[in-house]
Amino acid sequence: MRDIVFTRASGWIPNVIREDDGLKLMLGAGADANHEPRTFTFPIGEAHLAVIQQDLARHLLLWAAVLPLCEAAGTRGPLDETAAVALLDPILLATPADVDALFRRIPWDRSRLISHGADIRLLERGQVCTAMRGATETPNEKRAQEHHATRRRAARGTVLGPLDAAILRYTGQYLHGGTVPKRLPDAVDPALLPQVMRVIATAEQACAGMRIDRDPRRGNRATDKQEWARVEAAVEAGLRRAHPELTDDAIRTVKFLMCSEVADHSSRTPLETAQETAGHRADSLGSGRKTALSFTDDKDVEKKWRRGGGRAAAAEFWEFVADRSAADNEVFTIEDEEMGEGIQLHFYADSMARITTLRKGDGGSDPEYRVEYLLVDGMGQYRNLVNAFVHGGCAALEEHGPWIPDVAEFERARRRRRGAR
Repeated sequence: MRDIVFTRASGWIPNVIREDDGLKLMLGAGADANHEPRTFTFPIGEAHLAVIQQDLARHLLLWAAVLPLCEAAGTRGPLDETAAVALLDPILLATPADVDALFRRIPWDRSRLISHGADIRLLERGQVCTAMRGATETPNEKRAQEHHATRRRAARGTVLGPLDAAILRYTGQYLHGGTVPKRLPDAVDPALLPQVMRVIATAEQACAGMRIDRDPRRGNRATDKQEWARVEAAVEAGLRRAHPELTDDAIRTVKFLMCSEVADHSSRTPLETAQETAGHRADSLGSGRKTALSFTDDKDVEKKWRRGGGRAAAAEFWEFVADRSAADNEVFTIEDEEMGEGIQLHFYADSMARITTLRKGDGGSDPEYRVEYLLVDGMGQYRNLVNAFVHGGCAALEEHGPWIPDVAEFERARRRRRGAR
């Protein structure tokens, strides 16, 4: 039989219960192997109950001291009841000076006290009792999170100025640097918001007109790493030139915001539009726009494309790549059977081959092909090469050379590039 004897407004602050004719402190902490909250209890006396009921600060200090014991219990171990009971008199019944001395010797959960209103400067001086004079039953978790973030930065030698902190609040990354950045002007002190907006305007100007497209080699959602890096470099250069006082943390969060927004805008801009524009020049260089193509991967899966189907050939091909590309599927081919020409993309080697039929097989003889190789520098060049081929065939690829006809020479070129990197 379990009866609740005393509880506070916040359900997480430990309760006092009566169980088996004895008083116990009951608290929830940690989680079991199934991620369900664990509950711990240990015995207390009537004198301890009286202090817990009357003194919120001592109640919270006891909680902060017991939490490390709960963490040590892990997902299934028992609470060290002897160690927990040993904390009762020194925290609830001792003088403030003795309590302060105890907290200098034992582990305790700083964030719990800060979230319930502890004076941070006094805590850092070791004056825990005095620090808890303004304690509140209702927690402010954001306050504790901000303090933890500040300590984390300080541990790596970073101290934010007012503008740096305002920029991180604007992007929503003050607490967690891994959070996807957004624009939160209401989170910024109105007095600092104009300065923040000047920084953002500088970044926007630095990356105006740039794109970060998808990288279908890595699936439907991945972005082009090279294009992301180019936008980052442009934004950082602009910020350091115009705002040299900013810390690395502030510059990093603005770069992340700009890259995220550029990538989002690029994903909403139809690829067909960009590809058709890029293809106009290729049309005039080669044999003309393709009317029918065959796409294949390294697993012999094939997809047909015909002009007039509503989608541009390049867009259909990259969609095919995004759906099919994998660690063991990195060779993709586009073939124009009627013209006897095609290209083969080798993503694993950052290279490509163009293949032209010199003589068709007849009378039982094998066809004769000319195969030429090209080193490719990233997804952007792959896009340009595919666009050129689907709009003008192999002839339109000539200007993208130099093409290497000899396999051995091409392999040497690959090794040289690998060594240079």
